[in-house]
Amino acid sequence: MLLSVVIPVMNEQGNIAALVERIADALANTPHEVIFVDDGSIDGTVMEIQQYARPNTHVLVLNRNYGQTTAMAAGIEAAQGDLIVTIDGDLQNDPYDIPMMIKRLHDEEWDVVAGIRAKRQDGLLLRKVPSKIANWLIRRATGVYISDYGCTLKLFKSDVAKNLGLYGELHRYIPVLASMYGAKMTEMEVRHHPRHAGVSKYGIGRTLKVASDLLLMVFFQKYGQRPMHLFGGAGIFLFLTGLLINASLALQKIMGTSIGGRPLLFLGLLLTFTGIQLITTGFIAELIMRTYYESQNKKPYTIKKQITVGFEPETAQTPDSDNRVSGPDRHRHPAS
Repeated sequence: MLLSVVIPVMNEQGNIAALVERIADALANTPHEVIFVDDGSIDGTVMEIQQYARPNTHVLVLNRNYGQTTAMAAGIEAAQGDLIVTIDGDLQNDPYDIPMMIKRLHDEEWDVVAGIRAKRQDGLLLRKVPSKIANWLIRRATGVYISDYGCTLKLFKSDVAKNLGLYGELHRYIPVLASMYGAKMTEMEVRHHPRHAGVSKYGIGRTLKVASDLLLMVFFQKYGQRPMHLFGGAGIFLFLTGLLINASLALQKIMGTSIGGRPLLFLGLLLTFTGIQLITTGFIAELIMRTYYESQNKKPYTIKKQITVGFEPETAQTPDSDNRVSGPDRHRHPAS
């Protein structure tokens, strides 16, 4: 089985030579290809790859910086392997863990093996603590219990990787996307090293991005194929609540009570119109969802395998066979 190693890189000139050597050594007994995706580097990263690359190495040079998710998606799309592994280009992930992950996937018949960074070599306050909080929030919100969402080192079967639907900055949520696809996942501890050269591209400033993407993931996971259940349910609740408030105020008006300056009147009207807007948004979202699937001939499901039991194809007859079937045929009997 061919393994595709997908490596997004950006300004990693000082790490390329050692990375190429370690991958070649770690996978010496594994048929593989290496796909570097240069995500808008402004140093000599591409030249380093060209200088030190071994056979079966491909370099995809993006025309500008798109982000790790897009670079990863480009590499996965180009991959030809039966298995695909993603790994960082900064040498913090260890290529020598890949054969163990392959063995785990084959022996236990998993679709995805995710790495857990053991003894993580990053700063405590700016990297480890925010990461632990983010992992906890993602697990609780999505119900996908993976220990380390931030570890890039992951091994996939090809069909899973190519159907993840990576857009924006969703690489952190790959386990959630794989779960939505129906993949069987496990995790195992992998080694983690201090950065060999260069500087980290991540900081505390990405917290809001992670939080907003989490909301998107929860929406995709629970309402991606039935958005009306979210918008319609909330809209009906608000509309009925506003209607009840307005009916109560109308009854008071009939009884002679002045309601013109009461805040409750404005609340009732606001809830009523907001409810109508949410219901209308649900209709529009349903139409967009159907357009998404039908315009591209997509299906809202994936067939993992098809099993046919008890089917025997009829033996082909040649024109000059005189309506006779050669060989034994215990299922046919001549007409009496």
